[in-house]
Amino acid sequence: MIRVKGNNPEEKRNNAVILKDAIDGLVGKIPELKSMETGLNVNEKPMAYDLVLTSVFESMEALDAYRVHPEHKKVLEILYELKDETAVVDYEY
Repeated sequence: MIRVKGNNPEEKRNNAVILKDAIDGLVGKIPELKSMETGLNVNEKPMAYDLVLTSVFESMEALDAYRVHPEHKKVLEILYELKDETAVVDYEY
């Protein structure tokens, strides 16, 4: 989950859309990425995050390969520029 920077709701929404588009652009570019879903927040409560990302990998090794992939690193640059706060959970099932 990601909270983006912004001085007002419109700027925050625009930054969330920019980041969502960048993340969605990874689909098909990184072989280890089995599936991915992003969603923009519709909840107006102050505690709500602006963007959520769920991704699926075959293994922890595939996740590790994704993390260092050049295309992912490009998106990380955008993330670091636009993010205010993130919450991350990596798990196996």
